[in-house]
Amino acid sequence: MKHIAPKLLGCFLGLSLALGQSTAAFAAPPSKGTMGFVIRDWFTSVYNSKFNDECPDGLTPSYDEIWWRGISREERAKITQNGLNPPLNRLPYAMRRGPKGENVCLQPDVVKDPPMRVIEGKYSYGANIDGTTDGRATAKTCKHEKFTHPDGTPGIDNQMYRLVGCIYGWRKGGLPEANAHEGRGTSGLGMILVEITGVNDKDPRNSDNVTITFHRSIDQFALDGNGKPLPYSSYNIDTENGKNRYGDKLKGSIKNGVLTTDRGDVRVPYYGGYGFMHPAIKNMALHMEIAEDGATATGQVTGYYNADEFLYWVGGMVGHATTAADCPALHVAARQLADGYPDPKTGECTHLSTAIDIKAYSAFIIHPEQKSASR
Repeated sequence: MKHIAPKLLGCFLGLSLALGQSTAAFAAPPSKGTMGFVIRDWFTSVYNSKFNDECPDGLTPSYDEIWWRGISREERAKITQNGLNPPLNRLPYAMRRGPKGENVCLQPDVVKDPPMRVIEGKYSYGANIDGTTDGRATAKTCKHEKFTHPDGTPGIDNQMYRLVGCIYGWRKGGLPEANAHEGRGTSGLGMILVEITGVNDKDPRNSDNVTITFHRSIDQFALDGNGKPLPYSSYNIDTENGKNRYGDKLKGSIKNGVLTTDRGDVRVPYYGGYGFMHPAIKNMALHMEIAEDGATATGQVTGYYNADEFLYWVGGMVGHATTAADCPALHVAARQLADGYPDPKTGECTHLSTAIDIKAYSAFIIHPEQKSASR
């Protein structure tokens, strides 16, 4: 009977939300020193100026534009019906422009495209991950240029933003991540659960020593009448033969409602563009501000993302017509900009520093043993 109360609370909150009432008064305290959240928003953190000053030469040409300019006017007119066919309908031609008709997003090395336009601006969101002030090479990083945070903080590492920031589809509100966001919301795939244990029950907004565990949910989001996640809903974790498929942990603390973690390697699920992955974010940290009522939290994940995993996902993504990326140029630029974890044989870095903006909703996280005990 352990989890009847949380489920009843979730139903009660759903009713109150449907009636337009505030849930602040009903915020649930930590249960035996545990708080839980389910992450709904997961977006690459990008800094976009009003006039694209960070991309002085303009946005990077897409694979479709490169294909378009690479064929004769007569052939272009025939294939596109004099320009009436939109990019989506040109997809088979634009992507299969290898010398033997290869798909250049699946085999990006078969052609050599013009260099990608990448971020040249000064500012970026993120964190100082490598601990240096100048981006010099260390045992775990390659030499790279640093950014300054818009608030003036120097030494920011975010090579993922430098890579994708001048691609139309990765500008703020771009379709690839918007599509991934909606896909997770409707499918329940790639949902990350954040479990915080060691919370001070008497003062949950201030806890000096907490443990943060990351899980994958096997349930879909519980939504209110407006289609937004319902706080304090219950979610079961993903297991195999009774063992947690994920479960990586970080140590941290909560001060005035702000959760800050130490850094460590964390594997998380990811779903987007109709593809599923479980990348390990190296040297990851979570900074998350918990709302006063405990119902929501916003924050940022920073760490190093495996460049090959990212490129593999982009190469197989459905929706290239609206991404406006160029896979061959993207592969070259990613390897040039990678700043984390040098390959021991080549010395070239294999990971990209990154920052990811998140929003989470409070959740009751159910473990297999708890589920069995409640029957």
